[in-house]
Amino acid sequence: MAAPAVEGVAVTALRSVLFRVRQAAERAGTQPKRVRVVAVSKTKPVSLIRQIYDAGHRCFGENYVQEFVQKAPQLPEDIEWHFIGHLQSNKVKTLLGGVPNLAFFEGVDNEKIANHLDRAVSSLGRNPLKIFVQVNTSGEPSKSGIDPSGCVRLAEHVKSHCPHLEFSGLMTIGMPDYTSTPENFRTLSKCRVEVCKALGMTEDQCELSMGMSGDFEQAHW
Repeated sequence: MAAPAVEGVAVTALRSVLFRVRQAAERAGTQPKRVRVVAVSKTKPVSLIRQIYDAGHRCFGENYVQEFVQKAPQLPEDIEWHFIGHLQSNKVKTLLGGVPNLAFFEGVDNEKIANHLDRAVSSLGRNPLKIFVQVNTSGEPSKSGIDPSGCVRLAEHVKSHCPHLEFSGLMTIGMPDYTSTPENFRTLSKCRVEVCKALGMTEDQCELSMGMSGDFEQAHW
Protein backbone atom coordinates (compact mmCIF):
# COMPACT_ATOMS: atom_id res chain seq x y z
CA MET A 1 0.00 0.00 0.00
CA ALA A 2 3.05 2.28 0.16
CA ALA A 3 3.52 2.79 -3.59
CA PRO A 4 0.46 4.98 -4.29
CA ALA A 5 1.52 7.35 -1.49
CA VAL A 6 5.02 7.68 -2.96
CA GLU A 7 3.66 8.29 -6.44
CA GLY A 8 1.29 10.92 -5.07
CA VAL A 9 4.25 12.69 -3.51
CA ALA A 10 6.04 12.65 -6.88
CA VAL A 11 3.13 14.34 -8.66
CA THR A 12 2.90 16.93 -5.90
CA ALA A 13 6.65 17.59 -6.18
CA LEU A 14 6.37 18.04 -9.95
CA ARG A 15 3.55 20.53 -9.59
CA SER A 16 5.59 22.44 -7.03
CA VAL A 17 8.54 22.66 -9.43
CA LEU A 18 6.30 23.76 -12.31
CA PHE A 19 4.86 26.50 -10.09
CA ARG A 20 8.36 27.67 -9.14
CA VAL A 21 9.36 27.65 -12.82
CA ARG A 22 6.41 29.90 -13.67
CA GLN A 23 7.37 32.29 -10.89
CA ALA A 24 11.04 32.38 -11.91
CA ALA A 25 10.18 32.89 -15.57
CA GLU A 26 7.81 35.73 -14.79
CA ARG A 27 10.43 37.42 -12.60
CA ALA A 28 12.90 37.19 -15.49
CA GLY A 29 10.39 38.46 -18.04
CA THR A 30 10.30 35.12 -19.84
CA GLN A 31 7.16 33.32 -20.93
CA PRO A 32 6.81 30.18 -18.76
CA LYS A 33 5.84 28.09 -21.79
CA ARG A 34 9.34 28.69 -23.20
CA VAL A 35 10.90 26.80 -20.27
CA ARG A 36 11.20 23.04 -20.71
CA VAL A 37 11.07 21.00 -17.51
CA VAL A 38 12.70 17.57 -17.81
CA ALA A 39 11.58 15.14 -15.11
CA VAL A 40 14.67 13.01 -14.46
CA SER A 41 13.32 9.51 -13.91
CA LYS A 42 16.49 7.45 -13.50
CA THR A 43 16.14 4.64 -10.92
CA LYS A 44 12.38 5.33 -10.73
CA PRO A 45 9.92 2.52 -11.56
CA VAL A 46 7.74 2.54 -14.65
CA SER A 47 4.65 2.81 -12.46
CA LEU A 48 5.83 6.12 -11.00
CA ILE A 49 6.75 7.54 -14.41
CA ARG A 50 3.31 6.55 -15.63
CA GLN A 51 1.76 8.42 -12.71
CA ILE A 52 3.63 11.59 -13.72
CA TYR A 53 2.65 10.98 -17.35
CA ASP A 54 -1.01 10.61 -16.38
CA ALA A 55 -0.74 13.95 -14.56
CA GLY A 56 0.03 15.52 -17.95
CA HIS A 57 3.83 15.64 -18.09
CA ARG A 58 5.55 14.41 -21.26
CA CYS A 59 9.24 15.24 -20.89
CA PHE A 60 11.50 12.76 -19.07
CA GLY A 61 15.23 12.20 -18.75
CA GLU A 62 17.33 9.11 -18.13
CA ASN A 63 21.08 8.48 -17.96
CA TYR A 64 21.57 4.74 -17.38
CA VAL A 65 21.43 3.00 -20.75
CA GLN A 66 20.38 -0.50 -19.67
CA GLU A 67 17.67 0.83 -17.39
CA PHE A 68 16.53 3.26 -20.08
CA VAL A 69 16.13 0.68 -22.86
CA GLN A 70 14.15 -1.59 -20.52
CA LYS A 71 11.75 1.11 -19.33
CA ALA A 72 11.09 3.14 -22.49
CA PRO A 73 9.22 0.39 -24.43
CA GLN A 74 6.81 0.01 -21.49
CA LEU A 75 5.72 3.64 -21.69
CA PRO A 76 3.71 5.71 -24.21
CA GLU A 77 5.43 6.63 -27.47
CA ASP A 78 4.57 10.32 -27.19
CA ILE A 79 7.01 10.81 -24.32
CA GLU A 80 9.80 13.24 -25.17
CA TRP A 81 12.83 11.32 -23.92
CA HIS A 82 16.14 12.99 -23.09
CA PHE A 83 19.38 11.15 -22.46
CA ILE A 84 21.37 13.23 -19.98
CA GLY A 85 25.08 13.05 -19.31
CA HIS A 86 28.12 11.16 -20.52
CA LEU A 87 27.76 8.06 -22.70
CA GLN A 88 30.42 5.54 -23.67
CA SER A 89 30.68 5.22 -27.43
CA ASN A 90 30.17 1.44 -27.34
CA LYS A 91 26.67 1.99 -25.91
CA VAL A 92 25.45 4.39 -28.59
CA LYS A 93 23.72 1.79 -30.78
CA THR A 94 22.14 0.11 -27.76
CA LEU A 95 20.64 3.43 -26.69
CA LEU A 96 19.41 4.61 -30.10
CA GLY A 97 18.13 1.18 -31.11
CA GLY A 98 16.37 0.63 -27.79
CA VAL A 99 14.76 4.06 -27.56
CA PRO A 100 13.56 4.97 -31.08
CA ASN A 101 11.63 7.97 -29.71
CA LEU A 102 14.71 9.52 -28.08
CA ALA A 103 14.23 13.22 -28.77
CA PHE A 104 17.33 14.83 -27.28
CA PHE A 105 20.83 13.71 -26.39
CA GLU A 106 22.19 16.04 -23.71
CA GLY A 107 25.77 15.07 -23.29
CA VAL A 108 27.97 15.52 -26.37
CA ASP A 109 31.30 16.48 -24.82
CA ASN A 110 33.79 15.50 -27.52
CA GLU A 111 34.02 14.89 -31.26
CA LYS A 112 34.32 11.11 -30.85
CA ILE A 113 30.88 10.69 -29.26
CA ALA A 114 29.39 13.10 -31.81
CA ASN A 115 30.78 10.99 -34.66
CA HIS A 116 29.50 7.74 -33.12
CA LEU A 117 26.03 9.22 -32.67
CA ASP A 118 26.01 10.52 -36.23
CA ARG A 119 26.93 7.14 -37.71
CA ALA A 120 24.42 5.29 -35.53
CA VAL A 121 21.56 7.61 -36.45
CA SER A 122 22.44 7.12 -40.13
CA SER A 123 22.65 3.32 -39.89
CA LEU A 124 19.31 3.12 -38.06
CA GLY A 125 17.63 5.33 -40.65
CA ARG A 126 16.00 7.51 -38.01
CA ASN A 127 15.33 11.23 -38.12
CA PRO A 128 18.19 13.56 -37.14
CA LEU A 129 18.86 13.49 -33.41
CA LYS A 130 18.79 16.77 -31.53
CA ILE A 131 21.87 17.19 -29.38
CA PHE A 132 23.16 19.52 -26.70
CA VAL A 133 26.87 20.10 -26.19
CA GLN A 134 27.74 19.54 -22.53
CA VAL A 135 29.92 22.24 -20.98
CA ASN A 136 31.78 21.90 -17.67
CA THR A 137 31.06 25.38 -16.35
CA SER A 138 32.29 24.73 -12.79
CA GLY A 139 35.71 23.36 -13.71
CA GLU A 140 35.27 20.20 -11.62
CA PRO A 141 37.83 17.59 -12.76
CA SER A 142 35.43 14.74 -12.02
CA LYS A 143 32.62 16.15 -14.13
CA SER A 144 32.04 15.43 -17.82
CA GLY A 145 31.73 18.27 -20.28
CA ILE A 146 33.99 20.26 -22.52
CA ASP A 147 35.83 23.30 -21.21
CA PRO A 148 33.96 26.51 -22.08
CA SER A 149 36.85 27.51 -24.33
CA GLY A 150 36.17 24.50 -26.56
CA CYS A 151 32.40 24.72 -26.94
CA VAL A 152 32.49 26.72 -30.18
CA ARG A 153 34.84 24.25 -31.86
CA LEU A 154 32.73 21.26 -30.82
CA ALA A 155 29.48 22.91 -31.91
CA GLU A 156 31.08 23.74 -35.27
CA HIS A 157 32.16 20.11 -35.66
CA VAL A 158 28.61 18.88 -35.06
CA LYS A 159 27.20 21.43 -37.47
CA SER A 160 29.74 20.78 -40.22
CA HIS A 161 30.60 17.09 -39.93
CA CYS A 162 27.57 15.37 -38.39
CA PRO A 163 24.68 15.68 -40.88
CA HIS A 164 22.49 13.27 -38.92
CA LEU A 165 22.69 15.36 -35.75
CA GLU A 166 20.91 18.65 -35.13
CA PHE A 167 22.80 21.03 -32.87
CA SER A 168 20.09 22.37 -30.56
CA GLY A 169 21.81 23.90 -27.55
CA LEU A 170 24.22 23.77 -24.64
CA MET A 171 23.84 22.09 -21.27
CA THR A 172 25.60 22.02 -17.94
CA ILE A 173 25.05 19.89 -14.87
CA GLY A 174 24.97 21.82 -11.63
CA MET A 175 26.79 21.04 -8.42
CA PRO A 176 25.49 17.82 -6.80
CA ASP A 177 24.63 19.62 -3.57
CA TYR A 178 22.73 22.38 -5.40
CA THR A 179 25.41 24.99 -4.62
CA SER A 180 25.76 26.08 -8.24
CA THR A 181 26.46 29.76 -8.43
CA PRO A 182 24.93 32.19 -10.89
CA GLU A 183 28.41 32.48 -12.43
CA ASN A 184 28.23 28.85 -13.58
CA PHE A 185 25.02 29.56 -15.43
CA ARG A 186 26.27 32.88 -16.80
CA THR A 187 29.25 31.03 -18.23
CA LEU A 188 26.88 28.82 -20.23
CA SER A 189 24.96 31.87 -21.39
CA LYS A 190 28.22 33.46 -22.61
CA CYS A 191 29.06 30.24 -24.44
CA ARG A 192 25.71 30.51 -26.24
CA VAL A 193 26.54 34.03 -27.43
CA GLU A 194 29.86 32.82 -28.85
CA VAL A 195 28.40 29.67 -30.43
CA CYS A 196 25.51 31.51 -32.05
CA LYS A 197 27.88 34.10 -33.50
CA ALA A 198 30.15 31.38 -34.91
CA LEU A 199 27.31 29.29 -36.34
CA GLY A 200 25.15 32.15 -37.57
CA MET A 201 22.26 31.20 -35.29
CA THR A 202 19.92 33.31 -33.24
CA GLU A 203 19.95 32.73 -29.50
CA ASP A 204 16.36 31.51 -29.72
CA GLN A 205 17.65 28.62 -31.85
CA CYS A 206 20.12 27.53 -29.16
CA GLU A 207 18.52 26.26 -25.96
CA LEU A 208 20.26 26.27 -22.60
CA SER A 209 19.72 23.23 -20.39
CA MET A 210 20.78 24.14 -16.87
CA GLY A 211 19.65 24.03 -13.28
CA MET A 212 18.16 21.25 -11.19
CA SER A 213 15.20 21.36 -8.87
CA GLY A 214 17.29 22.88 -6.09
CA ASP A 215 19.09 25.60 -8.00
CA PHE A 216 17.32 26.47 -11.26
CA GLU A 217 16.16 29.83 -9.92
CA GLN A 218 19.79 30.92 -10.03
CA ALA A 219 20.04 30.13 -13.74
CA HIS A 220 20.44 33.09 -16.05
CA TRP A 221 17.22 33.28 -18.04
